[in-house]
Amino acid sequence: MTRSAKLISLTPLCALLAAGSVYATNGMLMEGYGPISSGMGGASQAIDHGNAAMSQNPATLGMMADGTARLDVAIGFLGPDVASSFPAMGLTAKSGGTSYLMPALGYVKRNGAYTYGIGMFAQGGMGTEYDATSFMSAPAGVSSAIPSRSELGVGNLIFPVAFQVSPDLTVGATLKFMWSSLDLKMTATSAQLGGMMQASGVAPTGAFASPQLQAVMGAAKWANISFSDDNAFTGAAKSTGYGASVGATYKVNKDVMLGGSFLLKSALGDMKTSPTAASMSLDGGGPAMGGQITIFDFQMPSILALGTSWQASPSLLLAAEFKSIGWSDSMKSFKMRFDNATGSANFTMQQDWRDQTVLNFGLAWKANEAFTLRAGLNLADNPIPDSYVNPLFPATVKNHVALGFGYKVAPAGDFNMSLTMAPKVTVTTPQGIDISHAQTNMQFMYSHRF
Repeated sequence: MTRSAKLISLTPLCALLAAGSVYATNGMLMEGYGPISSGMGGASQAIDHGNAAMSQNPATLGMMADGTARLDVAIGFLGPDVASSFPAMGLTAKSGGTSYLMPALGYVKRNGAYTYGIGMFAQGGMGTEYDATSFMSAPAGVSSAIPSRSELGVGNLIFPVAFQVSPDLTVGATLKFMWSSLDLKMTATSAQLGGMMQASGVAPTGAFASPQLQAVMGAAKWANISFSDDNAFTGAAKSTGYGASVGATYKVNKDVMLGGSFLLKSALGDMKTSPTAASMSLDGGGPAMGGQITIFDFQMPSILALGTSWQASPSLLLAAEFKSIGWSDSMKSFKMRFDNATGSANFTMQQDWRDQTVLNFGLAWKANEAFTLRAGLNLADNPIPDSYVNPLFPATVKNHVALGFGYKVAPAGDFNMSLTMAPKVTVTTPQGIDISHAQTNMQFMYSHRF
C-alpha cells in the first residue's frame, strides 16, 4: 500500500521524527533534530537550538534567558527515495513511501539556575513499502499477492532539566518514557524462512515441528509473515520502556563553548501483537495461520557526542562535533517468535550493525537583526554490512548537505526552516539485489517566547 503524504503522529520539541515511522538517515536516527540544528548539519552539542536540545544535549537548554519560557511548534517533511532492483532478472521495484509529514510541539521554561520542560518526540525508525505486484513480493518468481512493507517507530515522552552550576558550567539530564511499534509484511523463499528458523537456535514446537508442515514448507515457493494495523500512528506490535541522557556545556571564553552528551541505550520491553493480529502464509499451504508475534529485545542505541562552537565574529557562528552511535550493541540480530494454539516457531535475522561515526559541521551567519542563514554537512558511514542488509530495512544513507534560515517575525516570535539532501547510496545484498536510497528533507518551526 502506498502512503504518500502520510501524516505522522505528534512529535513535539522539534525532534521531527515520525512516531509511526521514518526513513532514518544516520542509521535509524535523523541527521538533525529541529530546523536550527539540521540546518547546521546536525550540530547541537554547544549551540542554542531551542527545545530540540532535550533530544540531544539537554544542558544547552540552559542557554535560555532567566525568567523566560519557549514554545516550539513545528512540522517536518521527510522525502525518501528508495528502490530495489534485481539486475540478473531485469526487475525493479520502487518503494511507495515517498512523503511523510511530522508535526511537533514543545514547551520549556527557565527559572533561576534551573531550566525544565516536557515534550514528546519520536527517536527514530525505518521502513519501506512495495506493492503486491513487485518482485519484492515474489521472491521465487511466484507472487504472494501480499504487499511487502515495514514500518518501525520509537517515540519518547521526555522530562528534561538543566542546572547552571556556575557562569561557565551547565549540566543537564533527561528521563524518558518510551514506546516502540512495528508493522511488517515480509515475503521470503521457504528456504530463507527455514534458514531464519534454524538461525534462532530454538526448535519449533507443536504443529510447526510436524513432518507434514515441514514438508509443505520445504515445497513452498514462498512464505509470508505479516502483522500490520495500517495505522498512521501505531504499529501492530508494540512495547514500552524507559531511557535517559546526561549532558554538559562549558564556556571556555566569551566566544568558545564546549558541549557533550551521552544517551543511554534504551530499556524497551519486547514488542508484541495481540494474540490474533499476526499471520503466516505458505504457497500451496492453505489459508493463513493466525497468531501472535513477539519481537525480542529491540533497542535503540547509546550515543556519545562531543562538540564545540565558536562565535568567530558578531555575525558568524561556527560549530563542529563528533558522534559515536553504538549500533553494535543494539542491532546484533532481529529476533521474533510466532505463536498460536497449535505451536510456535522462532526466527532470527542476523544484523551485526557496526558502530557509526558521524561528523557534523555547521555555520550560522546573521545577516541582520531579523535574518540568519545556515549551512552544514553531516558526514557518516553506513552501519549495515552489505552481507546482512535487507530491502525492507534500508537504513543506508550516509552524507547530507544542509541549508536553512531563521527569521524574526515579531519581538517574541521566530520562524526557522531547514533543507537537507542526502545523495543516493546503493548497496548490494548477497542475493544480488541492489538497494538505492536518497532523501530530501525539510523542517519548519515557529517559536514563541514568553
